[in-house]
Amino acid sequence: METLAGILTQYGPWGMFVSAFLAGSVLPFSSEVVMLALLEAGTDVQALVWSATAGNVLGGMLNYGIGRLGREEWIARYARVSPEKLERGKRWVRRYGAWAGLLAWVPLLGSLVTVALGYLRANPWLSLLAVAAGKFLRYLLLVRAFLSV
Repeated sequence: METLAGILTQYGPWGMFVSAFLAGSVLPFSSEVVMLALLEAGTDVQALVWSATAGNVLGGMLNYGIGRLGREEWIARYARVSPEKLERGKRWVRRYGAWAGLLAWVPLLGSLVTVALGYLRANPWLSLLAVAAGKFLRYLLLVRAFLSV
């Protein structure tokens, strides 16, 4: 049976979008595997960066929505974020505000930050902008690293 990453790779930029959405949400998934496979296959670089960014931002904003529900027991159950980890994310958001969303690309920390942004009711538009900027730069750097090899 093929892996999910292998299946998503068959769908080009749409598969990239789905894998990035999964990776951007609280689900444990690595969109980098799909991105590198699609780059190796010669898929259009711009289409990959934009579809990856869009999917990853949408996944992060799903986390924001879960956090905005404001019930810590739901966050623990559905977002699989322990109260201790949520507190860590809340500290980041209290310190940096919506700009903490720039760190949404960081594995593990990114999910905590996006859930905490919603939980603390950070400005949704500024959060969206910060999350999008961080995630776009992440994929852009990944592509540049691949192309320079």
